[in-house]
Amino acid sequence: MPKLTKRIVDAAEVIPGKDNLIWDSEVPCFALRVYPSGVKSYIIQYRVAGRTQKMVLGKHGVLTPDEARTLAKERLVDVAKGGNPSREKRKYAQAPTLNQLCDRFLTEYVPDRCKPTTQREYTRNVEMFIKPEMGMLKVQDITRQDVAKFHTGLKHIPYQANRSLGVLSKLFNLAEEWGLRPDGSNPTRHVKKFPEEKRERFLSPDELTVLGQTLRDCEADGTESPYMVAAIKLLILTGCRLGEIQTMKWDYIRGNALMLPDSKTGAKKVYLGQPALEVIAEIERQDDNPYVICGNIPGNYLTDFQKPWRRIRARAGLDDLRIHDLRHSFASGAVSMGESLPMIGKLLGHTQVQTTARYAHLADAPMHEAADRVSTAINQALKGSTG
Repeated sequence: MPKLTKRIVDAAEVIPGKDNLIWDSEVPCFALRVYPSGVKSYIIQYRVAGRTQKMVLGKHGVLTPDEARTLAKERLVDVAKGGNPSREKRKYAQAPTLNQLCDRFLTEYVPDRCKPTTQREYTRNVEMFIKPEMGMLKVQDITRQDVAKFHTGLKHIPYQANRSLGVLSKLFNLAEEWGLRPDGSNPTRHVKKFPEEKRERFLSPDELTVLGQTLRDCEADGTESPYMVAAIKLLILTGCRLGEIQTMKWDYIRGNALMLPDSKTGAKKVYLGQPALEVIAEIERQDDNPYVICGNIPGNYLTDFQKPWRRIRARAGLDDLRIHDLRHSFASGAVSMGESLPMIGKLLGHTQVQTTARYAHLADAPMHEAADRVSTAINQALKGSTG
């Protein structure tokens, strides 16, 4: 048996119909395999549990004889320690990619554990951002550096970058739970989110007047569905989230309350003021349609809010106003009237105190007004003025 060198490998004979094995004299169990096709690969042959195993190290040309010999020594040391490199190679080849983990996540976990809106958001993040950039990587190989690179690549859309990072974190938590990664190995840990500017937009009294007149004009000239107009009014008057009004059913209305069986925070009771009850009383109830805000499809609710809302806000000259800002406006109105934060949290259906705390700074306005009234009165007395 010769020592495998480039000259010997290049001169190795192709035998029609069978493999030609040329064993190395320096490292037992290391050989060159020449296939009938002419392809030349380096292999090792060893025994595990009484069975002969062969493992391909790589093709000639990709590996030199010396590189293949060094690799053969490393693999044979693994065998001597009780390992089975051939089995481990097959196991690695069969290890799932992030694409496969994403598919399992969307089929096994999301449908039973998440609300429809969350399902859509998870699917969107996975299909549009995560799979195209990282999908072909093996789940077990993904490092914090890989995640940081992905996150940084979305820095031009920081909000989306942070949402995708959150979905990745969930994916890797499940990978640990499903035995695809070691416990505590989530590579999203310590990858810092981008700062997000919290957008707080509230309607001023003048803007409320303008929007109210616009809604009345839309009703009068029929340019928008009466159900759309009613929905906007209810969003303003209740502080509800869009989905809560959009999918509201007549059965949910119990006297002066709206009993939602499900919401972002679970079952929820919405307290309806008299103006909201008057809006509901004026809505035409359709036969065979359980929903209050009816859409164009018989028996279904209104699904397209964004297009008519863009028309309404443009007509009112409030182009920067989002539908969710109506909820913020309800909260700001409550604060300006002196309602406590716990009371506002109850009205909005918050489950966390810190969620309502974002409105705390708005309470400064009535306090400043009170301070101004008191100090003005005292100042007039100091000056000897009674006016």
